[in-house]
Amino acid sequence: MSDMAQATNTQFSVAVHLATLLAGRPGELVDSGELAVSPATNPVHVRRVLGRLRAAGLVHSHAGPRGGWALSRPPETLTLADIWTAVNADDPVLGVHLPNPACPVGRTVTANLHAQDALAREAVLTSLARTTIADLLAPAAL
Repeated sequence: MSDMAQATNTQFSVAVHLATLLAGRPGELVDSGELAVSPATNPVHVRRVLGRLRAAGLVHSHAGPRGGWALSRPPETLTLADIWTAVNADDPVLGVHLPNPACPVGRTVTANLHAQDALAREAVLTSLARTTIADLLAPAAL
Protein backbone atom coordinates (compact mmCIF):
# COMPACT_ATOMS: atom_id res chain seq x y z
CA MET A 1 0.00 0.00 0.00
CA SER A 2 1.38 3.41 -0.86
CA ASP A 3 1.87 6.13 1.71
CA MET A 4 -1.10 7.98 0.24
CA ALA A 5 -3.55 5.09 0.53
CA GLN A 6 -4.86 4.38 4.00
CA ALA A 7 -7.68 2.21 5.26
CA THR A 8 -10.59 4.18 6.64
CA ASN A 9 -10.88 1.84 9.63
CA THR A 10 -7.56 1.00 11.24
CA GLN A 11 -8.93 -0.83 14.28
CA PHE A 12 -7.83 -4.22 12.93
CA SER A 13 -4.24 -3.14 12.29
CA VAL A 14 -4.08 -1.38 15.66
CA ALA A 15 -5.50 -4.50 17.36
CA VAL A 16 -2.87 -6.71 15.69
CA HIS A 17 -0.17 -4.22 16.68
CA LEU A 18 -1.35 -4.20 20.30
CA ALA A 19 -1.65 -7.99 20.50
CA THR A 20 1.90 -8.32 19.16
CA LEU A 21 3.18 -5.82 21.73
CA LEU A 22 1.43 -7.75 24.52
CA ALA A 23 2.85 -11.04 23.23
CA GLY A 24 6.32 -9.54 23.56
CA ARG A 25 5.67 -8.84 27.24
CA PRO A 26 4.49 -12.23 28.59
CA GLY A 27 3.48 -12.27 32.23
CA GLU A 28 3.28 -8.47 32.38
CA LEU A 29 0.35 -6.10 32.55
CA VAL A 30 0.92 -3.20 30.16
CA ASP A 31 -1.07 0.01 30.60
CA SER A 32 -2.89 1.67 27.72
CA GLY A 33 -0.68 4.76 27.84
CA GLU A 34 2.42 2.69 27.21
CA LEU A 35 0.65 0.62 24.55
CA ALA A 36 -0.47 3.76 22.71
CA VAL A 37 3.09 4.88 21.93
CA SER A 38 4.07 2.24 19.35
CA PRO A 39 0.98 2.41 17.09
CA ALA A 40 1.03 6.22 17.47
CA THR A 41 -2.48 6.48 18.83
CA ASN A 42 -4.00 7.57 22.12
CA PRO A 43 -4.83 5.56 25.25
CA VAL A 44 -8.59 6.01 24.76
CA HIS A 45 -8.40 4.41 21.31
CA VAL A 46 -6.22 1.61 22.73
CA ARG A 47 -8.82 0.89 25.43
CA ARG A 48 -11.62 0.93 22.85
CA VAL A 49 -9.83 -1.54 20.58
CA LEU A 50 -8.68 -3.77 23.43
CA GLY A 51 -12.21 -3.72 24.84
CA ARG A 52 -13.36 -5.56 21.71
CA LEU A 53 -10.56 -8.08 22.12
CA ARG A 54 -11.48 -8.51 25.79
CA ALA A 55 -15.14 -9.13 24.86
CA ALA A 56 -13.91 -11.92 22.58
CA GLY A 57 -11.74 -13.39 25.36
CA LEU A 58 -8.46 -12.62 23.58
CA VAL A 59 -7.05 -10.23 26.22
CA HIS A 60 -7.78 -9.42 29.84
CA SER A 61 -7.25 -6.36 31.96
CA HIS A 62 -6.79 -5.39 35.57
CA ALA A 63 -7.69 -1.95 36.90
CA GLY A 64 -5.63 0.14 39.25
CA PRO A 65 -2.21 1.75 39.43
CA ARG A 66 -0.43 -1.55 38.73
CA GLY A 67 -3.04 -2.67 36.23
CA GLY A 68 -2.96 -3.05 32.50
CA TRP A 69 -3.58 -5.47 29.67
CA ALA A 70 -2.27 -8.93 28.79
CA LEU A 71 -3.05 -11.66 26.28
CA SER A 72 -5.49 -14.29 27.53
CA ARG A 73 -3.93 -17.09 25.51
CA PRO A 74 -0.57 -17.99 24.02
CA PRO A 75 0.38 -16.02 20.89
CA GLU A 76 0.87 -19.31 19.02
CA THR A 77 -2.88 -19.91 19.27
CA LEU A 78 -4.05 -16.38 18.51
CA THR A 79 -4.63 -15.88 14.78
CA LEU A 80 -5.20 -12.73 12.82
CA ALA A 81 -8.62 -14.19 11.96
CA ASP A 82 -9.46 -14.24 15.68
CA ILE A 83 -8.57 -10.57 15.91
CA TRP A 84 -10.42 -9.67 12.68
CA THR A 85 -13.56 -11.36 14.00
CA ALA A 86 -13.27 -9.65 17.40
CA VAL A 87 -12.79 -6.21 15.90
CA ASN A 88 -15.13 -6.41 12.92
CA ALA A 89 -17.81 -8.81 14.22
CA ASP A 90 -20.28 -9.20 11.37
CA ASP A 91 -19.43 -5.91 9.66
CA PRO A 92 -19.31 -6.20 5.88
CA VAL A 93 -15.94 -6.36 4.16
CA LEU A 94 -17.35 -4.36 1.25
CA GLY A 95 -19.13 -1.09 1.85
CA VAL A 96 -22.59 -1.95 0.50
CA HIS A 97 -25.02 0.95 0.38
CA LEU A 98 -28.77 0.74 0.89
CA PRO A 99 -30.46 1.75 -2.37
CA ASN A 100 -33.99 2.88 -3.00
CA PRO A 101 -36.04 -0.29 -2.35
CA ALA A 102 -38.32 0.53 -5.29
CA CYS A 103 -35.40 0.41 -7.73
CA PRO A 104 -34.95 -3.01 -9.40
CA VAL A 105 -31.34 -2.18 -10.35
CA GLY A 106 -30.53 -1.28 -6.77
CA ARG A 107 -32.06 -4.50 -5.45
CA THR A 108 -30.07 -6.59 -7.94
CA VAL A 109 -26.80 -4.77 -7.33
CA THR A 110 -27.19 -4.93 -3.56
CA ALA A 111 -28.10 -8.64 -3.54
CA ASN A 112 -25.07 -9.45 -5.67
CA LEU A 113 -22.75 -7.31 -3.59
CA HIS A 114 -23.96 -8.99 -0.40
CA ALA A 115 -23.14 -12.37 -1.96
CA GLN A 116 -19.70 -11.08 -2.98
CA ASP A 117 -19.22 -9.71 0.52
CA ALA A 118 -19.81 -13.16 2.02
CA LEU A 119 -17.22 -14.64 -0.34
CA ALA A 120 -14.74 -11.85 0.41
CA ARG A 121 -15.21 -12.30 4.17
CA GLU A 122 -14.59 -16.04 3.88
CA ALA A 123 -11.43 -15.43 1.82
CA VAL A 124 -10.15 -12.81 4.27
CA LEU A 125 -10.73 -15.06 7.29
CA THR A 126 -9.14 -18.07 5.56
CA SER A 127 -6.05 -16.05 4.74
CA LEU A 128 -5.81 -14.43 8.19
CA ALA A 129 -6.20 -17.79 9.94
CA ARG A 130 -2.81 -18.81 8.53
CA THR A 131 -0.92 -16.24 10.60
CA THR A 132 -0.58 -16.14 14.37
CA ILE A 133 0.60 -13.34 16.62
CA ALA A 134 3.66 -15.52 17.35
CA ASP A 135 4.47 -15.42 13.62
CA LEU A 136 4.51 -11.62 13.76
CA LEU A 137 6.40 -11.48 17.03
CA ALA A 138 9.42 -13.48 15.84
CA PRO A 139 10.66 -10.99 13.21
CA ALA A 140 9.75 -7.99 15.36
CA ALA A 141 12.41 -8.92 17.94
CA LEU A 142 10.83 -6.91 20.73
